[in-house]
Amino acid sequence: MPLSTMKRLLQKLQNDGLINLQENMVEADALDRLKLAVKAVQSGADLERVSRLLQWREFEAIAAYGFEHNGYRVFRNVHFKHDERRYEIDIAACQEQLIICADCKHWKRGLAASVLKRVVEEQVQRTCAFSEALPDPKIKIGFLVKGQMTFIPVILTLVPARIKLCNDVPVVSVLQSQDFLNELPCHVHVLKHFQKMEHFKTL
Repeated sequence: MPLSTMKRLLQKLQNDGLINLQENMVEADALDRLKLAVKAVQSGADLERVSRLLQWREFEAIAAYGFEHNGYRVFRNVHFKHDERRYEIDIAACQEQLIICADCKHWKRGLAASVLKRVVEEQVQRTCAFSEALPDPKIKIGFLVKGQMTFIPVILTLVPARIKLCNDVPVVSVLQSQDFLNELPCHVHVLKHFQKMEHFKTL
């Protein structure tokens, strides 16, 4: 590619807020890299190839940041045991009596409907087990809850999925999480959820 063409493309990316040009250096933080990855896939780049360039922890960190930015207390990689089975919740985001249990899917291939259904079923099982396991001092999270707790399973993806709702479980692109969280209070009752009456503090 001619250097002049490359410079024009880089300038356009900077104008779009995706990179920062400093003399002969191109700067991009984790959020910029995620936005670049999504733009590349939406422009026709191979999803598997793009995913290999994006670190798993970057994706998960951006997802966690989105919840924190909206006032949620976030716990990552929560391990627990229930009914002799071991589970892990990628992100448990807590705000007052609402707990979102998010499964971060850094897809490397196209997502078939049958695969999505299995992923959703597994996340529903994890969320149900999590709601039943609390309170448990062995679960390394800390928040104070009074009254009825509501647990909602969510699937977070890198790029927007064709299916937005699978068996009443939302499938949300991490870059669309802001809109999802804004609208969530109005839709909690129609989404898959688990409720539990408690008055406790976990540490």
